[in-house]
Amino acid sequence: MGSEEKCGVLHGKYELGRILGHGTFAKVYHARNLQTNKSVAMKVVGKEKVIRVGMMEQVKREISVMKMVHHPNIVELHEVMASKTKIYFAMEFVRGGELFAKIAKGRLREEPARNYFQQLISAIDFCHSRGVYHRDLKPENLLLDEEGISRSRISG
Repeated sequence: MGSEEKCGVLHGKYELGRILGHGTFAKVYHARNLQTNKSVAMKVVGKEKVIRVGMMEQVKREISVMKMVHHPNIVELHEVMASKTKIYFAMEFVRGGELFAKIAKGRLREEPARNYFQQLISAIDFCHSRGVYHRDLKPENLLLDEEGISRSRISG
């Protein structure tokens, strides 16, 4: 963790909380916008690792794609910030968790499964109509809010 993350406040604007998940290049934290008091998901990407494996162009593409797509079934990007060593994505915080976790508990009933699928198709159609193709579509990247509305995490 960088010094800003250790002290718990990022760029004087976000208070970082618990870790929500992690992948090869990033960790995602629950964070709170100190100005609005709203929860966000803060994706923290280590620049050094991304540069070392030649993925910086993919990160730049992810940023431009997320700025371009605004749809009710796609996680919204609020802002992107950077320090010497990290890139920070402040994104919509979706409270219901991953569709994967819901499926892991057992078979879905037909009605909600159909509803999730229709929402996913709507988001994919929206992206495709703008020349954006989701390259990592899986239940772990489909989030559910408290009302059962699904949101896709876009990864460029």
